[in-house]
Amino acid sequence: MRLQLDLEVFSFGEIASCIGAAGGDIIGVDVISSSKTQSVRDITINVNGQRQKELLEELLPKLKGVKVLQVSDRTFLMHLGGKIETALKSPIKNREDLARVYTPGVANVCTAIANEPEKAFTLTIKRNTVAVISDGSAVLGLGNIGPSAAMPVMEGKAMLFKQLANVDSFPICLDTQDTEEIIRTIKAIAPAFGGINLEDISAPRCFEIEERLKKELDIPVFHDDQHGTAVVLLAGLLNALRITNKKIEDIKIVLTGIGAAGIACTKILLSAGARNIIGVDKEGAIHRDTHYDNPYWNEYAKITNPDNLKGSLSDCIAGADVFIGVSAPGILTVEDVKSMAKDPIVFAMANPQPEIDPELAEPYVRVMATGRSDYPNQINNVLCFPGIFRGALDCRATEINEAMKVAAAKAIASVVSDDELSESYIIPSVFNEKVVKLVREAVVKAAHETGVARKEPRL
Repeated sequence: MRLQLDLEVFSFGEIASCIGAAGGDIIGVDVISSSKTQSVRDITINVNGQRQKELLEELLPKLKGVKVLQVSDRTFLMHLGGKIETALKSPIKNREDLARVYTPGVANVCTAIANEPEKAFTLTIKRNTVAVISDGSAVLGLGNIGPSAAMPVMEGKAMLFKQLANVDSFPICLDTQDTEEIIRTIKAIAPAFGGINLEDISAPRCFEIEERLKKELDIPVFHDDQHGTAVVLLAGLLNALRITNKKIEDIKIVLTGIGAAGIACTKILLSAGARNIIGVDKEGAIHRDTHYDNPYWNEYAKITNPDNLKGSLSDCIAGADVFIGVSAPGILTVEDVKSMAKDPIVFAMANPQPEIDPELAEPYVRVMATGRSDYPNQINNVLCFPGIFRGALDCRATEINEAMKVAAAKAIASVVSDDELSESYIIPSVFNEKVVKLVREAVVKAAHETGVARKEPRL
């Protein structure tokens, strides 16, 4: 905060007390200018959240001799003008360069692609470029905030693609939430891209959009909210099962939140060998004796809940080995956890508040994971999508199938060695350099084994 201070009346002690009362900590003070009567100073303050920041903006101007000139949030400063930019691979230094990158030389390249469309993968940015596409209808924990407000998230995703996997990507936020218009628009822009990453599109529209695009395009289409969550969940669960010495085919899993992520998590768990998964939503357990208005729930009932259990979460979780939550805060109680099987595993992934407070659950669980970065074992999609797309692009895959996702999960899990594995470390850091490399290799191998690879890359 930049403050103008009247040196005759202000008290730095009062400023410090005010900042402390608002929950802030002073990190540094810099004098910008000074005279005999006035001083302008930048005070750097660490706060826990937006509420503390707003409180300081409200309280400090009320102090005698203090005028707030400017408030700069480091996060906002990082976003000024956006977070990404384009760059040239070959600078244009003279007339000859211009003739090669543009007219007349470029005409020969265009003709080559027109004669052999596959050459677009080698002669354009297509081979290493992903479109990060959203309609802003289900952004993080913010909900339907629209395309403009969704842009900072998509820009951030593009940054992660580039830094972690050297994949070029571009954020595209569509000003429509009409399913057909979204599908039509993505198909129309697809020639420029080697892959499509769908992001923050609300259910159930996200299912149809992804399914249709996968059928109608010959490049990978991946809805990260569904499958990214599922891949990293499976990676964490595989390592949690190593700790508890249980097999995935033998365990009882209760999963809450039968939306986009919940259904994707269920499908990948089944692909990995799970046999007993009970899905629970607001109406209770999803079972086969009811016809649901949601057609995806009817399909879900056919592939889950082998004993056709009914009732609430508390009714279903008794004797369960694993709880997986992609739902809402506070729905899992301590008594529920106590009723689970020996060495219970709890993945409470609702954000920002998990299904159960980790401190409450800790005495009763063997392994605990959340979606938060301030607790151990964060289930973070960043572990997944850079390596998956790196592999899919490198082998020019036509799709990202279930085998490739399971392979990616096993690769992520393998980063944690036997010596490193513990109850508080079942999943590697997003900055672990082994992750993208191993995921990429596993995805390429699975793509070839399942017949969706069009190129043999170096492993």
